[in-house]
Amino acid sequence: MTTPSDLPYHLGCPVWACPGWIGTLFNSTDRKKWLAEYSSVFNTVEGNSTFYGLPSPETVKRWGESVHDGFQFCLKFPRAISHEKRLLECGETDAFIELLEILDRNGTLGPSFLQLPPTFGASEFEALADYLRDLPATFPWSVEVRHEDWFDKGQNESALDGLLRELNIDRTLFDSRPLFSRPPTDESERESQRRKPKSPHRTTVTGARPMLRLVGRNQIDEATPWVEEWAPVIAEWISSGKKPFIFAHAPDDTFAPDFARRIHEELQKQVELPQLPAGSAEKESSRQATLF
Repeated sequence: MTTPSDLPYHLGCPVWACPGWIGTLFNSTDRKKWLAEYSSVFNTVEGNSTFYGLPSPETVKRWGESVHDGFQFCLKFPRAISHEKRLLECGETDAFIELLEILDRNGTLGPSFLQLPPTFGASEFEALADYLRDLPATFPWSVEVRHEDWFDKGQNESALDGLLRELNIDRTLFDSRPLFSRPPTDESERESQRRKPKSPHRTTVTGARPMLRLVGRNQIDEATPWVEEWAPVIAEWISSGKKPFIFAHAPDDTFAPDFARRIHEELQKQVELPQLPAGSAEKESSRQATLF
């Protein structure tokens, strides 16, 4: 039986707890069981909650003990570090790293990603460089930039990519083209278009774990052209020995697992991959069907 640990790359969603997944991904209505059920299908998740505040060490320990083999958490740096203090004199970093050490000890630590605010431009390059150089080199890191300076295809972008390559830190690749490809069809798409940036997309690789955050549509087929564009790129990363982290976003999180499966299906056309496991509710439905 295929398990998520059999995959040569990491695939996941922006959250692991979505009530809309009950009856498909989840068989239980008990939120305490959702992380384990989620990790039976996907082998990574974006830990966006840490952007707003840090959980207790006991909570993080429980997370690491709840997931299946091969699962890795990609926690987001707290906004106090990235947005409020803008990487300067950040005592919060020590507390964040202490939580990462818990995940590292039980083998569930993936790349933690530093999402810089849209106003953080090339004039603050030295602050970024100093901050990244102070991070533990033994942990995996990824950086997402949003200011137009970093997409100049010139001096600023070259300096950023050079710094990340020097430190073996990955550049988080963000692609919202599918989301903005047509007008919104519901409130969740309207809100997503209001909140998500239109950053130029890149395929730049600066480390061993390329991270892609692809923002689709609630009608997942509407994102097909971009999934088809990315599939050979991801397949090349896998074939070259890298370990990509791919996150499937939908305006309504209810559709994120389906979008992730769509990405995996397209990848299967490029590289030999096993099928993704069925969700708990899907397995139960199949089991019940065999009884009659």
